[in-house]
Amino acid sequence: MTSLSKVEISYIRSSLLSDPPLRADGRTPVDFRPIVVETGVAPLANGSARVSIGQPRAGRGHEAQGAGGGTEVVAAVKLEVDGVGEDEEGGKVVCSVSCSPAAYPHLTSPALDDLQSDLTSLLGSVLSHPSLCPKNLVIVPGKKAWALRLDTIVFADAGNHAAAALVDTRVPSTRSVEYRAPGRQSVTLNEVSDDVMDVDQGKNGSSSMLETRNPSSAVDFELADYWDEGKVLESRDAWPVCVTLNMLPTIHFLDATSQEETAVPLRLHVMFAFPGGKPTLHGMKMAGAGTSDMTQIGVLLKHAEKYARNMWTGLEAKLAEEEARRSVKAREKFYGRRRR
Repeated sequence: MTSLSKVEISYIRSSLLSDPPLRADGRTPVDFRPIVVETGVAPLANGSARVSIGQPRAGRGHEAQGAGGGTEVVAAVKLEVDGVGEDEEGGKVVCSVSCSPAAYPHLTSPALDDLQSDLTSLLGSVLSHPSLCPKNLVIVPGKKAWALRLDTIVFADAGNHAAAALVDTRVPSTRSVEYRAPGRQSVTLNEVSDDVMDVDQGKNGSSSMLETRNPSSAVDFELADYWDEGKVLESRDAWPVCVTLNMLPTIHFLDATSQEETAVPLRLHVMFAFPGGKPTLHGMKMAGAGTSDMTQIGVLLKHAEKYARNMWTGLEAKLAEEEARRSVKAREKFYGRRRR
């Protein structure tokens, strides 16, 4: 948000309430600014994306000037091996949001900390829910699993934060490892048939102390080397998108600029997902000064579902293009490295 005088606030509110509603950039109340999504922006991360809303920026020097050009958010995923208990399924998602002071020059340090805490709570309350935890984060059932850490940084804010679904996140391919005594009969092959370890054969059958089969009794794992650097996260269609509706007594509007957020602070954050094409409400949160009643919120939820579906469709199409581009690039890089 930015600092506005009472006259400026009154002008913005009266313009939005006029017939037809007027906005400074010429958009209608339900129009979004251009959204640009780019994946693979952090080479050392397991998955990453940059989301830019509004006018693109000319460079880092221009970005540091604050909210003049648009919103820019960068998110990255890092996978770490985590121990789990015998009665736990394993795998977890941990979210963190950081805000650059240059994006909020008008906020004091304590206010910036509060904003980061609110955004972390909003993101983590949904994405960290066990129902959305990808099943393929489990490495060795009851023993080891991947902990997915999602770090999001807001570099510039001109209203309406967004975080991309990191579809280019890859869970490293692993093979289960079992340590067993010599003379034990070989167990059946689990998943990988071409890349299992060679096993020495003795007079009584396999005599190796290390076995990469039978994951039910596995105690450890090893990484497999594949060109695609692992598998995509499962149940990606269950991840929600967040739509923010700024509210006036007789109108609501989408994708508020920083000036509009200051003039109309009351807003409703709604998170919808569409697994199998069916809408699923994952959460909602009212923020800002003001009041609303259940009748208005019920109407807004119906509108939010429609807006979220449109955003979901466009985002899925864009991310599918990015995934295809990244897959071709990764394949070429892998085979080029092997030829050398």
